[in-house]
Amino acid sequence: MSVSEQPPAAAEGAQEPEGAQAVPAAQEPGAAQSTAPAGALPGPAAEIAAGYAFEGAALDLGALLWDGVCHPDAPIRIPLPVLNRHGLVAGATGTGKTKTLQLIAEQLSANGVPVFLADIKGDVSGVSAPGEDGERVRERAAQVGQEWRATGFPCEFYGLGGTGPGIPVRATVTSFGPVLLSKVLQLNQTQEQSLGLIFHYADSKGLELVDLKDLRAVVAFLVSDTGKAELKGIGGLSTVTAGVILRSITAFEQQGAGGFFGEPEFDTAEFLRTAADGRGIVSVLELPAVQDKPQLFSTFLMWMLADLFNDLPEVGDLEKPKLVFFFDEAHLLFSGASKAFLASITQTVRLIRSKGVGVFFVTQTPKDVPSDVLAQLGNRVQHALRAFTPDDAKALKATVRTFPNSPYDLEEVLTGLGTGEAVVTVLSEKGAPTPVAATRLRAPQSLMGPIDAAALDAAVKGSPLHGRYAEAVDRESAYEKLTAEQRAAEAAALQAAAAKEAEKAEKAEKPGGARAPKPEPSLAEQVVGSGIFKSLARSVGTQLGREISRSIFGTARRRR
Repeated sequence: MSVSEQPPAAAEGAQEPEGAQAVPAAQEPGAAQSTAPAGALPGPAAEIAAGYAFEGAALDLGALLWDGVCHPDAPIRIPLPVLNRHGLVAGATGTGKTKTLQLIAEQLSANGVPVFLADIKGDVSGVSAPGEDGERVRERAAQVGQEWRATGFPCEFYGLGGTGPGIPVRATVTSFGPVLLSKVLQLNQTQEQSLGLIFHYADSKGLELVDLKDLRAVVAFLVSDTGKAELKGIGGLSTVTAGVILRSITAFEQQGAGGFFGEPEFDTAEFLRTAADGRGIVSVLELPAVQDKPQLFSTFLMWMLADLFNDLPEVGDLEKPKLVFFFDEAHLLFSGASKAFLASITQTVRLIRSKGVGVFFVTQTPKDVPSDVLAQLGNRVQHALRAFTPDDAKALKATVRTFPNSPYDLEEVLTGLGTGEAVVTVLSEKGAPTPVAATRLRAPQSLMGPIDAAALDAAVKGSPLHGRYAEAVDRESAYEKLTAEQRAAEAAALQAAAAKEAEKAEKAEKPGGARAPKPEPSLAEQVVGSGIFKSLARSVGTQLGREISRSIFGTARRRR
């Protein structure tokens, strides 16, 4: 069922589609179209069209381009059940990748499939509002055989930690885990392993790492005179490494990232909801306010995916996915990643398919995605590539080699595609790759641009999730516990010292003098020997063995 069969949703705003603007010279609007039946298509074109004649539910991407002609009677489609086999949307800047995401997201929503979109530039919010009819829209619709109707789709808007518009998405440091946090803090392998020891210690001692001040407090404790021995039996924590971690945390906070960690922690199951009319809710994560923190938002997206992976049950192949997750600016995730991190991403992508979740990576060129990850992606929409430099030409040749054999001259086609056109190959209903098809894509039916700030704010505050996540909560956790212990120990030490001084003074006042005083215990002996410290030690001891179970990313499994 296509989006055009769905009822329009009320919304505001409109804008003409970007994807309808550029038409190659050999394909002037309305001039180069085929109106012949599919059986009359040229031989290779007929074979390509037959590869997309699916029997079950499918999304309509556009119409076949062959020999400079757009054939509206040869639709290029993607079967709904294979959307959990992952995919790639690639292409140079300005070729229409964002509009392709919007087009796919609309049709998934119309088919009852929830969608997650990361809005890096702030122009995806228009999916909630109907588009505006116009000459260019009608022109594109006629070229591809589309029955275009302005339609808005149900949306929820989120923001990282309350930065910018949207319902705040927060994670606790514990659930984020040491592997992902090491990526954000840009730690090396040794420092990442040390951070893992710190998490292990906090888990075993019942010290909840909710926000960054909790993590800082635990690190500082473990290199203090009192805490040094705690990790001695399992490798220890050097003062130098602890200093690097503490400096990285401080720099991270100074970038304004402290608010991303805390409570209430966001439940990623919220992304799996459908609207009252049965359409899937499109979850839009608004990221323009954190564009200067690419490592942060790309790693947070990975946390969301890993959290879903932890919680969802195995379901195998379904008639339609439970969720399709679009990972925009994917190259930022892989830049500078450790081998362990890349291995974890590969494993997550490989295994999350059986949990009903599809992942589409969106980037400029396929070489931005590691080959092990690329090998897991079954569906592909490749927009135009540029070849202005020798490196560009080399990347173009490498991209061509990743496609199945094709009657097209792909080097020529990929450099000649217009905006809103792409080379497509997907998996068939039987799981086999379809023929490579140059495609003129349909125009999205929702607004291709941002909705105004007032409408966005109203949508956020009117959401049933706003009251649940809007206000941050700072409960007792590792920082408060360690601070209380330190204050109690200091108070006990001061009290003991005062008692000794009083005893000395009392003896000095007695006639006959006093015997030589016993040597005073050291401050550490006073603290360790205090009743408060012993009581605390017993309390901590009862929590041994309660270490949190972690997934392949080190993220904690939560009870819901």
